[in-house]
Amino acid sequence: MASPNPELRRQVIAIYKELLHLGRNYPLGFGYFRPRLHKAFMANAQLKDEEEIRKGISRADFVRKEIEALYYLKKYRTLRKAYDGA
Repeated sequence: MASPNPELRRQVIAIYKELLHLGRNYPLGFGYFRPRLHKAFMANAQLKDEEEIRKGISRADFVRKEIEALYYLKKYRTLRKAYDGA
């Protein structure tokens, strides 16, 4: 059995760490976010096909962008409330 592509492994670990870092500010809390993130990655841990792994990485990247958009929206609403309400 061939060893997994080290570059793909590095990408998976990097996106996991990035999502974990973003989860610190998740509205429902890190305690809610972390187990779900771990479960999602473990559900795909058995993947061996490089194309399937790449699809998983792109899906994780999409989730990262969605979380960032959620944070920007929250920040925008907070600032708008602060300036409109004053």
